[in-house]
Amino acid sequence: MHKNRESEKKGPGAPKKERRYRPIGELRRFKPAGIPASQLQRQTVYIDEFEAIRLCDLEGFSQIEAAARMGIGRGTVQRLLQLGRSKIAGAILRGEVIIIDEKGESDGE
Repeated sequence: MHKNRESEKKGPGAPKKERRYRPIGELRRFKPAGIPASQLQRQTVYIDEFEAIRLCDLEGFSQIEAAARMGIGRGTVQRLLQLGRSKIAGAILRGEVIIIDEKGESDGE
């Protein structure tokens, strides 16, 4: 389980909590078959969005359980799920390349 670095507070609201996630290895790009990636639009899914989807949709954890494993609040998990699912579904429907960004993080908005 990896942890991100503590983020500095930027703007209103509580400071961003440190998020835990599972490394994804080399599988970071998915694209439609038969079309070079250079000819396709890209959609970035951040690692915390992907981890929330993995925990809730693949592993079957509740949002509360996923939040505890990631070290964040349940509301944040809910926002990450909505963002990540929307990005993935849109990319599939539009035939875009899906890039999973293990370095970046969603701001939950």
